[in-house]
Amino acid sequence: MEQKAKNVSPFSNESRNAYVVERLTSSMLALLEEKPIAEITISELCGMAGVGRTSFYRNYEDKEDIIRAYIRRLFQDQADKLKASPDPSVKETVQIVFSHFEENRDLYSLLNKQGLVHLLKDIILELCGFDPEQELAAAYSSAYVGFFLYGWIEVWFRRGMRDTAEELIAHLPQ
Repeated sequence: MEQKAKNVSPFSNESRNAYVVERLTSSMLALLEEKPIAEITISELCGMAGVGRTSFYRNYEDKEDIIRAYIRRLFQDQADKLKASPDPSVKETVQIVFSHFEENRDLYSLLNKQGLVHLLKDIILELCGFDPEQELAAAYSSAYVGFFLYGWIEVWFRRGMRDTAEELIAHLPQ
């Protein structure tokens, strides 16, 4: 008796998962162009992405996690630049972060329009090296820089994202 070849996906588990993440992310961004995140259902998102709800919950706890993970991936280059510098100055940090925002203006305009700027807070704190388990001075210093930067980001969004990284740096307190 002749055996039939099994129908096996050519994707590894890692490749399949990367595909699911990419599909959910692109679908979320497309849906956010149309309506607020609160009006997007998991079923609608998964349907548009062409993946099952199980795939969603294997990767994320909630819809906002898709955006957080995407922003973290986008910020990876900036995090690497900051880590390469032994002790980056506030000026250098502002330059790196706001240059990133300028390069990804469409995404951040969408997040601002949908009231999702708050999703940046924890990412900015991580980028600035904040860890609540740090020694006292390090924890408060990194939190100071992180919240300073996050405050500037909020003002930048509220001002219509019109100020350039160079303009912001020129107005840093000395």
